[in-house]
Amino acid sequence: MDYLWQDRDIRFDIDPKLMNLRPGEKLIDRLDSVEDTKGNNGDRAIGYNCVISIAKLKGNVEALFVLTKSGQTRFEFIFTNLDPGSPRLFASVMSVHRSYESTRLYRDLKLRSAIVADKRLRLLPQEELLAEVSGVWNLSSDQGNLGAFCISNVRVVWFAVMNEAFNISVPYMQMKSVRIRDSKFGLALVIETMAQSGGYVLGFRVDPADKLKEVAQQVQSLFHVYSKEPVFGVEYERVADDDVRGRSFTVETVQDELEMDDGDEQKDVFAAYLADGDKSADREPVFSPELEVAVESVKDGFSLQDLWAVLPDAKQVQHPQPQA
Repeated sequence: MDYLWQDRDIRFDIDPKLMNLRPGEKLIDRLDSVEDTKGNNGDRAIGYNCVISIAKLKGNVEALFVLTKSGQTRFEFIFTNLDPGSPRLFASVMSVHRSYESTRLYRDLKLRSAIVADKRLRLLPQEELLAEVSGVWNLSSDQGNLGAFCISNVRVVWFAVMNEAFNISVPYMQMKSVRIRDSKFGLALVIETMAQSGGYVLGFRVDPADKLKEVAQQVQSLFHVYSKEPVFGVEYERVADDDVRGRSFTVETVQDELEMDDGDEQKDVFAAYLADGDKSADREPVFSPELEVAVESVKDGFSLQDLWAVLPDAKQVQHPQPQA
């Protein structure tokens, strides 16, 4: 299978041919009149696997802030939709990214994960179990471990009979080769994985030899079919702009949102207290229900709430809560 870079790399000034959809990739949304506010020229491709967080910035127009990481380098991108009435820029990217994060079992090699319950493989929404072979030895240790081998349309899974938490899930997307090779345990099914998933060489012994050949041929066939039309697992249903406007979206990280307020001018409490230099003595302390302590009484015409809004824009700044 060709190296899958589309969801794992950040590439700048890419060749126009690389902007074509690869097999299995689907165009979910297209938005025109979107400006790269940071001013970088040229085309760019950002894989969802590189995304650390997505934030929604508010000002005169809404902007999409994307923090990413490729290797040891972090990149920040700010995209602004020049159509202020359309919420699709933020809604589409965030929804697809959430779906991508929740479907990693389709694309990533996993060890010791919660994929088996009561000796049965937990199937993914787009997954079909095609075969299950018992009595398969995992040759990762000196003595081997006995377990069951499951073959589906998106991955192969092996789990131990005595401990189902001891398992491995290998998507076809992460396979480099599938073949029969000789080992110290005899002939074995050997699966080599991509370097991006650790470059593992996994061996499984299946008895008798005819059964081993049958299993190897089935996995090889599914691997070749999958290579031509991969299943990424991401599902997204496009909704109309009017429906999106009525929804509230919560991002995965905490960010500050600034809302411009053209309302009444705030009281300049800070200036009032700076001008209070002729005060001859402290005011009498009074009990504050808000703070539950005794504090000096506030000047006439002001309230305790006003003191918490010393900065002119403090009341306009809202701090959203992180997603639970």
